[in-house]
Amino acid sequence: MEITPIDPQPRSYAQGALVTAASRTLFVSGQVPEDADGTVPADFDAQCRLAWRNVLAVLEQAGMGVHNLAKVTVFLSDRRYREANARIRHEVLGGHSPALTIIVTGIYDQAWLLEIEAVAVAVA
Repeated sequence: MEITPIDPQPRSYAQGALVTAASRTLFVSGQVPEDADGTVPADFDAQCRLAWRNVLAVLEQAGMGVHNLAKVTVFLSDRRYREANARIRHEVLGGHSPALTIIVTGIYDQAWLLEIEAVAVAVA
């Protein structure tokens, strides 16, 4: 299985992600910045890291990791979080560049400053 970034950008995303020879596809529901106890951190950086930890936990349950991400969608509650979001995404993804969409919108719970959903692929 290979995920080939199409026109990779410097901040851990690409204009497209060409997937070849994948036999498993995982759709990760929107992961929110809430821990198992229902605690939501107050600041954006902590919320973003927690939402990413939740994404990574779902990937791990499917025997996958960051390198399996083909598409990521981030929902931000406000444009002012763009730079922090990009910085933390780069920390999490490192050199991996999935296709990416960022949408600024209202979030289901007012305490949440973002939500992250993803699609990952792997071989059996």
